[in-house]
Amino acid sequence: MTEQQPAPENPEGDEPIKQRKNGLYPAVSDELAANMKSGWADTELHDVQPIEQAPHTARRRAELSARFPGERLVIPAGNLKTRSNDTEYGFRASTEYVYLTGDQSQDGVLVLEPTGAEGHRATIHLLPRSNRENGEFWLDGQGELWVGRRHSLSEAEQLLGLPAADVRELADALGAASGPVRVVRGHDAGVEEALTDKVTAERDEELRVFISAQRLVKDAFEVGELQKAVDSTVRGFEDVVKVLDKAEATSERYIEGTFFLRARVEGNDVGYGSICAAGPHATTLHWVRNDGAVRSGDLLLLDAGVETNSLYTADVTRTLPINGTYTELQRKIYDAVHEAQEAGIAAVKPGAKYRDFHDAAQRVLAGKLVEWGLVEGPAERVLELGLQRRWTLHGTGHMLGLDVHDCAVARTETYVDGVLEPGMVLTVEPGLYFQADDTTVPAEYRGIGVRIEDDILVTEDGNRNLSAALPRAASDVEAWMASLKS
Repeated sequence: MTEQQPAPENPEGDEPIKQRKNGLYPAVSDELAANMKSGWADTELHDVQPIEQAPHTARRRAELSARFPGERLVIPAGNLKTRSNDTEYGFRASTEYVYLTGDQSQDGVLVLEPTGAEGHRATIHLLPRSNRENGEFWLDGQGELWVGRRHSLSEAEQLLGLPAADVRELADALGAASGPVRVVRGHDAGVEEALTDKVTAERDEELRVFISAQRLVKDAFEVGELQKAVDSTVRGFEDVVKVLDKAEATSERYIEGTFFLRARVEGNDVGYGSICAAGPHATTLHWVRNDGAVRSGDLLLLDAGVETNSLYTADVTRTLPINGTYTELQRKIYDAVHEAQEAGIAAVKPGAKYRDFHDAAQRVLAGKLVEWGLVEGPAERVLELGLQRRWTLHGTGHMLGLDVHDCAVARTETYVDGVLEPGMVLTVEPGLYFQADDTTVPAEYRGIGVRIEDDILVTEDGNRNLSAALPRAASDVEAWMASLKS
């Protein structure tokens, strides 16, 4: 990684470009500074076409405007976060900002300014292209020659269907603003500081909750992006099965790296840390260390999802026999989880309570635990006391979208206590986990963890499994793995 070189103070009188200590060049000569200002072709993009989701983001902003008439609404993208010294974490714009703009620029801020009549004027505030007059484009660590070209404000307007302004002037404008204001907190400290005497935590939380609830029902663009994410994820799972022998020779990280390659080639990233849990690690719900051994005869619980370039993510889990064949006990436990998932998926339909799919899956698992003599029945008693949770641990699913656990701060009465509607997308993912140190179960159960997870779209007449291309029944899984290795 190359080092940014120090720059002189900006002769135009602006803030000097921050110099780097211990750079190899102590200064920039006047001759070099003059040379770097000239000889560059015009690279402004013409005939820029709107992004695909522009009509959808406009509709979403209109819905937001209608909910908060007469109030200024401020939704930041967020800023870079330092990883160590002068390196930053990869930037991921805030979900609220992306949902309402389709843009992913660091430091961007969407502002909905109330108009005299009902409604708002929306403006997106962005960093313009890096300055060539003061040397920013080649001397600043975020300059164009260091991190790549930003869109000009004019280009951004055409892409996003929004007026664009220089975000560097926003803090002063917000500080001078009057009237009620709400901001989505937690993403941009500078914006929050400018509004510190104008906002309250309670009112700001109402804004965040409303935007979260907006995302409960997906539009056609979102469903299409989720299907793209799932389709890439299916290919990523196929990639993993093809290299299980190499993972056995190394570790779970070979699986993680294999899936990540598919995510980066076909999308933006993974939507969350991939869980590549082999053997007893499968009993740890969020095993993301991925540093364990991969052994023939054990199970691999792979929970992973590709995030598309528009930031919609899949979330799929399969529990695979590493050698291609389930043992008798592994298959018994796997079949129980599969039966529970089938019951859960069948309960996903418009008009059903959100909780119905969870309850349906848990009833099956509680019955199996009683049948196997692991807990005293009847199943109704087990469910009433929640005793099955020792081995099922988690809920049976969640909403899915721009966040892997989407809509998480929506009001409880519209989410967990709500009713399913066409366009909602959720996971159905029951599991059974027998910890390696659980002395309440027979020794042969210990260290076995099974989860099966699919992404389910609620339709007008029932549901559609977006991840149906990945087999689920044990015999189908075995045949699929054999076909990939042949």
